[in-house]
Amino acid sequence: MAGITDRPFREIAERFGAGLVVSEMVASAALSTGHGGMVRKLTRAGTLPHVVQLAGCEAQWMAEGARIAEGAGADIIDINFGCPAKRVTNGYAGSALMRVPDQALGIVEAVAGATTRPVTVKMRLGWDDESLNAAQIAQLAVSAGAQMITVHGRTRQQFYKGQARWALVRSVVEAVDVPVVVNGDIVDIASARQALAESGAAAVMLGRGAQGQPWRVGQIGAALSGLEAEAPPEGSELVALIQRHYEDMLVDYGIEVGLRAARKHLGWYADAAGLALDKPTRTQLLDNEDTKAVLSLIDTLFSGEWRAAA
Repeated sequence: MAGITDRPFREIAERFGAGLVVSEMVASAALSTGHGGMVRKLTRAGTLPHVVQLAGCEAQWMAEGARIAEGAGADIIDINFGCPAKRVTNGYAGSALMRVPDQALGIVEAVAGATTRPVTVKMRLGWDDESLNAAQIAQLAVSAGAQMITVHGRTRQQFYKGQARWALVRSVVEAVDVPVVVNGDIVDIASARQALAESGAAAVMLGRGAQGQPWRVGQIGAALSGLEAEAPPEGSELVALIQRHYEDMLVDYGIEVGLRAARKHLGWYADAAGLALDKPTRTQLLDNEDTKAVLSLIDTLFSGEWRAAA
């Protein structure tokens, strides 16, 4: 979720009842050198506990990253053993660390020893189907001080193809005595309930399922708690939400970077709203550098005016 769960996105999710939100993945080595983009990712959003997710392959930089994150206000430090992206795994970070259990153990020990905050770990089922070692890595992580484990029900080699295998997460639940969270292909209340039933996990985590609909996290949480889920925003409320998200991204990133960073969110909002945009309209929405024109188009598209005209 790098480039997605930034401050504006997390604030929207919290506003609609998310129980916990996690920062974008922060490269620990770059953070330790004061990289501006990584420092920005440490920004707190809302009032929920501030979870900062660190990635890296060297214990010393992960420990230093944890110290910096705590100093910046992090309430929880999450360690990424799950990212499948080649740019991450080629450096032996993310899910590549599941191939070297001793190194993974050393990283958790270093992070837990460097911070007074709770430490959690996010992982996958394993590198591939020949090495489904999530339960082993989870046990090592817990022995080193991890207090919660999240498992995406795919291997690294699956990337995001096929279906998440929630039932395989049960081995992790049975292997450790800390809460386990199941992740992968959870997009609505029905899939959340099925994931919990198959895995035996204590909670669910949404990733891609929240793209274009950050309110979905709170809706699912409410339903699982036996509460009435809040209706998704529509009409003028949806317009105001998307416009605020767009403007907040321009403020946080700066105009030049913010325009590029906002494109994917605007596209996801359109897809989630079921707007079958023709190519010229989609181009006007996503590639227009005239921010006032984009704000106006958001009003037209998401208020229902465009759909009625179409």
